[in-house]
Amino acid sequence: MEINITYWIGFIVFVMIMLMLDLGVFHRKDTEVKIREALLWSAFWISLALVFNALLYYQFGKTPAFNFFTAYVLEKSLSVDNLFVFIMIFGYFNIAPKYQHKILFWGIFGALIMRAIFIFAGITLIRNFSWIMYIFGAFLIYTGIHMIANKKEESDFDPNKNFIIRWFRKMMPVTEDMSEPHFFVRRNKMLYATPFFVALLFIEASDIVFAVDSIPAVLSVSKDTFIVFTSNIFAILGLRSLYFALSGIMEYFYYLKYALAGILTFIGLKMCINEFSDMAGYDFHISNYTSLSIIVSLLIISILLSLAVRKKPQ
Repeated sequence: MEINITYWIGFIVFVMIMLMLDLGVFHRKDTEVKIREALLWSAFWISLALVFNALLYYQFGKTPAFNFFTAYVLEKSLSVDNLFVFIMIFGYFNIAPKYQHKILFWGIFGALIMRAIFIFAGITLIRNFSWIMYIFGAFLIYTGIHMIANKKEESDFDPNKNFIIRWFRKMMPVTEDMSEPHFFVRRNKMLYATPFFVALLFIEASDIVFAVDSIPAVLSVSKDTFIVFTSNIFAILGLRSLYFALSGIMEYFYYLKYALAGILTFIGLKMCINEFSDMAGYDFHISNYTSLSIIVSLLIISILLSLAVRKKPQ
């Protein structure tokens, strides 16, 4: 799909305007985001993605529009894993709800930049070394299996064991004073980082890990840079509101991680099978229609099972 540079500039300007309005107008003050407000914002971001999807259909046709929608649903599904990490990070650092939006805003802003780097790097690698699809596929299969086999409890979660956090604490002093909601404070003419910034740093570090999973997965849907980039950005933009809407009930979706593991494993198999078919000259391919059906089915089944069993959080 040939995309004029005007579309790229227009989309990036639109994203920057929305981010400035979000932080500078709608959430200028540190206030707790209520569930009703979060649901409205979630509906707003999803509606924007669907409007963009309709514009793609009108401008470029059915296939690019469907690929965008499939990539968006896939990325949105995999981003649920981020929500669990957000909950644990804010709980560990005891971040008050009214300060969480600010941290997530800058966390999402950093994630947008890193995702762009990952996307362009991933597509460049695929275009020059098509066999790397096998590596991406095998990694996703491994990740999916590892998610099911991993028995770590929430009590084992300790951001201070992360090598980036340990390195940062060696490079810069960190105060435990959280009386002011700032990332940095000055004490006795010395600059200190606060737990707010350490929490932000861990969010950025965790997104790198998530990007290693999600970017290869989305590349199984489309290798078109514009489709992959825009679907990722729209999914990430709505992540904060989705967190505030679901943070109180996430613990009850016990089987959701099995759906995510299944999705990653399936996408990994799809990448390997489709790449082998291309190299061997076979006609068999797992289509994006099949992918979307399986992704949605796994999510619905996991949610229904969680609601039926109603496993209480420990």
